[in-house]
Amino acid sequence: MSIYIKLIWAYLKIGLFGFGGGYAMLTLIESEIVKSGWLTSAQFTDIVAISQMTPGPIGINSATYIGYVATGNVVGSIVATLTVVLPPFVLTLLASRYIARHADSSFIQGAFEGLRPVVVGLIASAALLLMNVDNFGSFGSRDNLIAIAICVASFCTVYFTKVHPILVIIAAGLIGALVY
Repeated sequence: MSIYIKLIWAYLKIGLFGFGGGYAMLTLIESEIVKSGWLTSAQFTDIVAISQMTPGPIGINSATYIGYVATGNVVGSIVATLTVVLPPFVLTLLASRYIARHADSSFIQGAFEGLRPVVVGLIASAALLLMNVDNFGSFGSRDNLIAIAICVASFCTVYFTKVHPILVIIAAGLIGALVY
């Protein structure tokens, strides 16, 4: 089977069933991509970090990069990006008319009430997915302690001062490049 067909199939599933935003999609993306052998677990966590720092939704950013890695060309990026965007776009277009007409319906309100805990669970699942050795190393290691120090310093800088978060990201990247 062509790599493009596999990519389309994987991202159709992600686009159709990955509701709740990018973080909620991460577990599904990881399941499809790492198990397909397109990326290692370590590469996947790197993609998540890069996708968070770049402008745009994390699901689309990761699809663009993974499409490129899987195929080795820009066509793969375009295919993965369009495939992950198309199903939610069409579903939203179709559902918005129905929801707008029946917004006061107990069925619609109940559906949204039922989706909220599912989305919270999916986001929690993504957090647990990213709590691995690739991201945190062994507990108490030098690299782990430095990473925690950079994280705490970054948080405190953004929370307690008026320094722009982009400057903090750049500074953390420079510190990481120097230390590691």
